Amino acid sequence: MARVLVGVKRVIDYAVKIRVKPDKSGVVTEGVKHSMNPFDEIAVEEAIRLKEKKFATEVIAVTCGPTQSQETLRTALAMGADRGIHVEIPADDYVKTGPLQISKIFAKLAEQEKANLIILGKQAIDGDNNQTAQMTAAVLDWAQGTFASELKLEGEKLTVVREVDGGLETIDLKMPAVVSADLRLNEPRYATLPNIMKAKKKKVAKLTAKDLGVDLASSIEILEVADPPQRLAGIKVENTEELVGKLKEAGLV
Repeated sequence: MARVLVGVKRVIDYAVKIRVKPDKSGVVTEGVKHSMNPFDEIAVEEAIRLKEKKFATEVIAVTCGPTQSQETLRTALAMGADRGIHVEIPADDYVKTGPLQISKIFAKLAEQEKANLIILGKQAIDGDNNQTAQMTAAVLDWAQGTFASELKLEGEKLTVVREVDGGLETIDLKMPAVVSADLRLNEPRYATLPNIMKAKKKKVAKLTAKDLGVDLASSIEILEVADPPQRLAGIKVENTEELVGKLKEAGLV
């Protein structure tokens, strides 16, 4: 049986148009709608399904970030997670916190909670780093199955179907393991109103990185955040000869 830690991150909602701060130090987050990272929703759904199939004894949702991150944690609890852990990181420190620091937090929590399966979204839609699951597995020295589109647990064996460039790859992992959820793993459920109300009564433990003995200092410094260059308007050509001529004018052929 698995005891599952599942990571949930609060990100700017996917439907919001991102705006860069005037000083180019980051993106505007004040007064902007936030929601759970979509890949994390898939991770939560998969963890809950494992429990519903009696393959998991408990699902513990974990979030790192400022006070507002508790909203995301409550969403995971409303979806069906049993309890939550909020590792509080002040907003000013959180923007400098990278995947390595987060992976160390997950590793410490896995040891503390005696978890043997960690499910994370393959990446967050804000940083697009796609590193936390791999780093967590490395810190713990656990098996890893990334970009999972199918998951099957039998005793101490975890079979993962992975999305790779050439198609699909099936691997067998020996527990304990870290899995990162890809888009086609499942279709996340919606939290119903009764479950949203029940989630308010579920336990949420509050910790800090210091409580876990994790140093949040990062060796990476963000120098500048900028909008991508605007795409220039294209032109239509009548035939291939004109196309070749235009390419020659631009020095591309």
